[in-house]
Amino acid sequence: MALKITVAVVGRLKEEYLRAAEDEYRKRLRPYCSLEVVEHKTIEALLDAVPAGAHVYAFDERGELLASNELAKDVLAAEEMKGGGAPVWFVIGGADGLGDAARKRARRLVAFGRLTIAHRLVRVLVMEQLYRAFKIARGEPYHRD
Repeated sequence: MALKITVAVVGRLKEEYLRAAEDEYRKRLRPYCSLEVVEHKTIEALLDAVPAGAHVYAFDERGELLASNELAKDVLAAEEMKGGGAPVWFVIGGADGLGDAARKRARRLVAFGRLTIAHRLVRVLVMEQLYRAFKIARGEPYHRD
């Protein structure tokens, strides 16, 4: 059974070019995990959908600045636990961010830097980093140190 990963987001992806990028990474991730992208109207609705015990990575400008290798180690650890392990959720807030409840729920807060990045773009960046993490974890070419 493949590792089940959910990318949970507030808001809809309306731009065709971003949907195309997301679709490309969904296709690339198929050999590595079972991926579901779920959209919610509010951060509260999103949090209500997170299963108890899930490993939650929330993307927030106040989060840790991780290297891709560090994220890969976390994803690999979750993959190794998949037999009886918890599902992995990557949470992205909407235009108003995450809020304190989402930050507290997260196993890890992750930042792409201190710049403010539109949540629609973060969604694609998260999927690219997931793909990169699996490639790194399996020693497959894609990432360059």
